[in-house]
Amino acid sequence: MAYKIVDTCISCGACESECPVSCISAGDGLYVIDADSCIECGACASVCPVGAPVQD
Repeated sequence: MAYKIVDTCISCGACESECPVSCISAGDGLYVIDADSCIECGACASVCPVGAPVQD
């Protein structure tokens, strides 16, 4: 089950640099995760200050 970033994202960028497969990028107002590339490791969720990355 891949992760997705919900609208509580504050666009801080903490998750992008933490992703080991570089599947997170800046989107329009919040970051987005490429579900096809996500390895479901949870690294993004562990560093997010607002809990925006959640399992889809």
